[in-house]
Amino acid sequence: MIVLAAVFAVTGAASNAMGTAFQRKAASTVAQGGGLRLLVELAHRPAWVIGVGGVAGAAMFQALALVNGPMALVQPLFVLELPFALMIAAPLMHRRMPTSVWWSIAGVVTGLALVLAAAAPSGARDQASMVRWVPVLACCLGAMAVAVVVARPGRPPLFRAAVLATASAIGNALTAAMLKSATGVFAGQGLVAFLTAWQTYGFALTGVAAVLLLENALQAGWLAASQPALTIGDATVSLVLAVALFEEKIRMGWWLLPEVVGVGFIVWGVVMLSRAVPAVHGATGHGGMAADHHPG
Repeated sequence: MIVLAAVFAVTGAASNAMGTAFQRKAASTVAQGGGLRLLVELAHRPAWVIGVGGVAGAAMFQALALVNGPMALVQPLFVLELPFALMIAAPLMHRRMPTSVWWSIAGVVTGLALVLAAAAPSGARDQASMVRWVPVLACCLGAMAVAVVVARPGRPPLFRAAVLATASAIGNALTAAMLKSATGVFAGQGLVAFLTAWQTYGFALTGVAAVLLLENALQAGWLAASQPALTIGDATVSLVLAVALFEEKIRMGWWLLPEVVGVGFIVWGVVMLSRAVPAVHGATGHGGMAADHHPG
């Protein structure tokens, strides 16, 4: 089951990376603007349709991963979405990735492998009591609300981007936790129970909120400020929620040393890749076309 969860998680990361890359490819072919007219124009482009399919597939693969394995394993694997996005976008945008980008990708993959091998996440629960859910919901939703207030317009752009991306990361992690619980209900009790479970509507609402926060983060400042906060924050908060809600286990003691080293590799790789994304996508400035987002 652990191997199956890992395969689904990696496939989900690749699927979402493909989806966002094709969506950006389609968006780069239309005139700037927004609203319904933009969506109508995009809907007539095969690349955009493929992109939407990729994002939808990512949500399905994430749900399958979460129902088959611990959240502490599944969510960190979505860090691979950023390397996948670059590797897919480069040929799609007819660009070449410099050697430094490949080294950064190697750093992320090496760090992730080191962290997961040392931590050895385990756990089979997909439900938690309301005694656990209430403080988690209060802390996560409260932190997201505080971030919105703190990152109000007028603050430095880099600060706003980092804070809003962190809030989006918290929202993504909370969405994943509720998605795991909801898919567990579906697997164990069927469709009717799934449709009447509060977690089903909870992950839909928090997912939308996380996307809105991400869009505001991208508009607020450079990708180099928002992407590391989003990527690292999602994995970190997901790990905390996995332990707090589902009592998942990770190895401690001397295993913390390789885990910390692995995290260092991941942070370095993500920061370097975040700087490279605008060049690969042909975007400059605030990076609205240059960040990835996963469904939860």
